[in-house]
Amino acid sequence: MKQRALLCLIIVICFGCANQAHLKLNDVQVIGSHNSYKIGIEKPLLNYIGTIDSSKAKSLEYEHISIKEQLNLGLRHLELDVFYDPKGGRFSNPKGLEIIKQSGVTPMPYDEDNTLEASGFKLFHIQDIDFRSHHLLFKDCLSVMKQWSDQNPTHTPIIILMNTKDKALPQLTKPLPFSVKAYQELDAEIRSVFSKDDLIVPDDVRKDFNNLEEAVLKNGWPKLEDCKGKFLFVLDEKEQKNKLYINGDTTLKNRVFFVNSKEGNPEAAFRIVNNPITDFEYIKQLVAKGYMVRTRADAGTKEARTNDYTKFEKAKASGAQVISTDYYKPSTLFESDFEVKFDDGTYERIKKVTEYND
Repeated sequence: MKQRALLCLIIVICFGCANQAHLKLNDVQVIGSHNSYKIGIEKPLLNYIGTIDSSKAKSLEYEHISIKEQLNLGLRHLELDVFYDPKGGRFSNPKGLEIIKQSGVTPMPYDEDNTLEASGFKLFHIQDIDFRSHHLLFKDCLSVMKQWSDQNPTHTPIIILMNTKDKALPQLTKPLPFSVKAYQELDAEIRSVFSKDDLIVPDDVRKDFNNLEEAVLKNGWPKLEDCKGKFLFVLDEKEQKNKLYINGDTTLKNRVFFVNSKEGNPEAAFRIVNNPITDFEYIKQLVAKGYMVRTRADAGTKEARTNDYTKFEKAKASGAQVISTDYYKPSTLFESDFEVKFDDGTYERIKKVTEYND
């Protein structure tokens, strides 16, 4: 008896499959790291933070291996936080070092080469209290990623989410606000390391369409094969900062970043939806329409402390192309077996929806 056509989700783990040429960028699903540059806070400082806010201290108790090691491991998504420092030296003496000294402990070495005196964007999590980073200079991090990519030219495209940090916090060093000029300098710093052939930018997706959203919904994303060896940058901010970055041109012509803009806006293409449990159906709808989505498998160390995989399972099932975690490897800072990877032990896979007759 003839049976109706069924819609089947086919997960192809092997990237050498026969229909590789037909796959698009949004057919990939990758696991990557959250605050990828982060080195753990020293125990005396973490304890001090805990006396002020114990839940905050727990949420900050995570760290990562180096960016290069993460890429070698197979992660294809990174998240970076930058602070604007055009003159240099603004963050050279974090107050947390003095807190550690006051506890009677000698701090770990910090910026012995005085790199923070240089002008340019700085890369760390929270000024003065969560300031250790594998690369204090954003440009140094870019250079490491570029070098690794040149040595691995056929890698699955790496998706970089970025937060531009300028929130003033009580008693901590006041950061400079991000402005139109600051965002233009951020684009320029990325382009000083990566050539146009290294990047997937809005122009590559928009092409001859009026705007990005129209291109994504009608034509889709570029072929995956054409994106190999490249990087895609996403500005993970809200409307106010998006407007500063867009600076009146919603086509994002000649710009580096895609922006986290809600569907219905001409610049909408890539969405950040962090909770795959509460927003499960919403993510599925976005993915089905053609948007790319980043979500999270865990947050604030909570899932790792309870070995709770609910969020990760929902993230996978939602179809979100990018899944962020602090635990691609189990924590070494507290007892936990929590580990986020696909069933075959990898951090990337192809997801493709096709129709077949049973």
